Amino acid sequence: MTYFQRLVVNTLTFVSLSVMFPNMIFVRSIGMAIIAAFVLSILNMLVKPVLTILSLPFTLLTFGLFSFVVNAAILKMTSSFVGESNFGFSSFGAAILMAVIMSLVNAIVSERNLAKYNEKG
Repeated sequence: MTYFQRLVVNTLTFVSLSVMFPNMIFVRSIGMAIIAAFVLSILNMLVKPVLTILSLPFTLLTFGLFSFVVNAAILKMTSSFVGESNFGFSSFGAAILMAVIMSLVNAIVSERNLAKYNEKG
């Protein structure tokens, strides 16, 4: 999946999750969702590798489930950079739930794109 496709998927995921779970996630507008998706991509490039390496023992002990906590922390950082009044979560538990759902959505979209490219070859 290209960078632009990932931005679009994350933007649409933010907007749709804010509609589905209005008490857990708040997105002021589609523009804020685009900015949040961009900030999330920057944090995923710069901060997530460091957090992943630091949390490797916990991730191994929990058979990979701690990676959702790392993803939730990245989402909360995104919220603090964009501004809680523009893009925010009701709690850290809500951020973990959103991280799980976003991981599922990205896995489904990536799998679909991979299958589409394998059919052409």
